[in-house]
Amino acid sequence: MTRKYIVTLSAEEREALRKLISSGTARARKLARTRILLKADAGWQDQRISEALDVSIATIERVRQRFVEEGLEAALNRRPPTREYRRKLDGEQEAHLIALTCSVPPKGHQRWTMRLLAIKMVALEYIESVSHETVRQVLKENELKPWLKKR
Repeated sequence: MTRKYIVTLSAEEREALRKLISSGTARARKLARTRILLKADAGWQDQRISEALDVSIATIERVRQRFVEEGLEAALNRRPPTREYRRKLDGEQEAHLIALTCSVPPKGHQRWTMRLLAIKMVALEYIESVSHETVRQVLKENELKPWLKKR
């Protein structure tokens, strides 16, 4: 079976990888990827690399592919996260939450809880749905602690 991704390192890349291994200061995952590239460049088969370095063949294939498609740095380093974190509450909704937190808790309750605040925000139709964790994060950002007796 012919390989789709063949690793061919330049002399400078090979030397840089050897220095990286000899320095011993890089993270274990990066060092493993470095060793994979050096062994692949030396003509080792994936099975032999897997046994020598105690890594899966899938890992070896991914490192080879990233090296060929994206270059040396991409093969050695982790990909940056692509997930976007959007705020659930806008500024106006946060202001309503803070005002609600500073108000008197409903009858039958001594203080506001995160869940109680989330339920009240939905009941007052400030927002369609909100979790108690989102409420906790907003209150933490504003240094509010409704569970304490002193406010």
